[in-house]
Amino acid sequence: MRPENEPDLMRLYLRHCAIGFVLSAVFVALILWHDVAALGSLIAGSDEGYLAVFLLWFFNGTVFGSVQFAIVVMSQADDNDDDDHRGPLIPIRVEARASRGR
Repeated sequence: MRPENEPDLMRLYLRHCAIGFVLSAVFVALILWHDVAALGSLIAGSDEGYLAVFLLWFFNGTVFGSVQFAIVVMSQADDNDDDDHRGPLIPIRVEARASRGR
């Protein structure tokens, strides 16, 4: 009983997570190419450099994929502006009295 225009959520999620992992690969490649904070030379001189590159790619891909999916989901929200039926808002002056308590 799903509406016909409802997107297949799993396909949407996987597509945008894949986009996030591609963006992560580009991001990690740029970090290593430009040797930001000497990460490129540190990884190149290490025996376990491939593990560091994989972890950097994987965790950045997780973040980028999540942000990519969140942007797509939030951009599909309806604009529920229910203020149209009330008319213009008019300020009303209300007198406030202060009581002295001891």
